[in-house]
Amino acid sequence: MLLELKNKNTLLIDDFIMKCSIGKNGIKKKKKEGDKSTPKGIFKLENLYYRPDRVKKPFTKISTKKITPKMGWCDDPGSIFYNKEISIKNQIKCERLFRKDNSYDYLIVINYNRNKILRGKGSAIFIHLTKNYQPTAGCIALKKKDFLILCKIINKNSKIKIT
Repeated sequence: MLLELKNKNTLLIDDFIMKCSIGKNGIKKKKKEGDKSTPKGIFKLENLYYRPDRVKKPFTKISTKKITPKMGWCDDPGSIFYNKEISIKNQIKCERLFRKDNSYDYLIVINYNRNKILRGKGSAIFIHLTKNYQPTAGCIALKKKDFLILCKIINKNSKIKIT
């Protein structure tokens, strides 16, 4: 299954057309850490993370993980843990997955810069939730209703094409 981000606000999945938001600075082929852009390319989808204290485990065919208060995603290019899930420690710069807002109540990791990690090329690229379609720091954001539809449709072989 191929999901296709057609432009800055449309995600196509089979017969579904979903409104979405992307990085504040659009889509870039040569993404860099902190540039607020969404990476261009075709990428596999990884695990689905969810906050069990706020939401139910969604129906999906991909692997799921519960988000805990000490869970983060390293976005420090100088760290050996760059672009990986980590247990939060004070000395490691990271994106907290257990947030006060609801953006990460559900998220799916996009396999960008994950197999052969290049430091500074960008990290923590997710599909996550939005309430208002405001631009992201580089992720793709959907309303909860659309995210849950996406969860039901995708499988372990699904990819996203960002053009």
